Amino acid sequence: MRKLHALIAGAVCAFSMATASAQAQFINVLTGGTSGVYYPMGVALSQLYGKAMPSAKVTVQATKASAENLNLLEAGRGEIGFTLGDALSDAWQGNAEAGFKAPLKKLRTVAGIYSNYIQIVASADSGIHTLADLKGKRVSVGAPKSGTELNARAILRAAGLSYQSLGKVEYLPFGESVELMKNRQLDATLQSAGLGVSALRDLSTSMKIVVVPIPADVIAKVGDAAYQPATIPANTYDGQTADVPTAAIQNFLVTHAGVSDDTVYQMTKAMFSNLPALVAAHSAAKGISLQNAAKTSPIPLHPGAIKYYKEVGLLK
Repeated sequence: MRKLHALIAGAVCAFSMATASAQAQFINVLTGGTSGVYYPMGVALSQLYGKAMPSAKVTVQATKASAENLNLLEAGRGEIGFTLGDALSDAWQGNAEAGFKAPLKKLRTVAGIYSNYIQIVASADSGIHTLADLKGKRVSVGAPKSGTELNARAILRAAGLSYQSLGKVEYLPFGESVELMKNRQLDATLQSAGLGVSALRDLSTSMKIVVVPIPADVIAKVGDAAYQPATIPANTYDGQTADVPTAAIQNFLVTHAGVSDDTVYQMTKAMFSNLPALVAAHSAAKGISLQNAAKTSPIPLHPGAIKYYKEVGLLK
């Protein structure tokens, strides 16, 4: 009997340890620079995940955004992250020029979310009014290998420009770019983000700016379906009194195949059940809709996300 009791006790202990291990979930949310849109949106998501999964340890990590997030996810060093659609396609294909040494085949999509707008903003006294005027000027193109920087390469190439044709190139996140512009050390900054990004709002209240148009014919020359014509509405920033044409690229929330179906299901459900909380974190979240969540991703959806989309009738 003593042996039997010992076996039972051992089995109960092992089961308890396994259960505790299963409950010890870690969810690291990979975002971007703190002055962009990914970071406040990621903080809001982390709060939703914490409420939906009280046993999980949820953290938020500021990163260099798209390319770094995708590489971290592939390495299992994050559970969910933000990325631009073109970077996601490059990662899946293993585009070395975009920062991916090999195809990242562990990646899985959770949801298509809002679109990024490529926003080129120059100081009013720089003389920059068109893309051609960027030649010979001091321009920040975003953190190295970030989604913004990949967008900068594509747009400049389509406009017949290159980094070599600029006067000086700075690889800086949004906030630092704006500080240099305020100090007259930069002429322009290219930022790929949701409309009303805080760094550019700050800049427009500090100095007169020009939002540089990206014409539809330039967007067509990019040769990537991820880039679509869009408009920055008038008065998005102080002093911007007219609509400005530009390019938009959809953002995605991405995870990896090693994250459990239940965890991804819970994360997906938590977001779409609480969209007003994301809008409160940043107005760019107004562009998130359940109807577009499962469309156009260049990589497969995670089974946990599929389960939720089937549950709400989005997928059959």
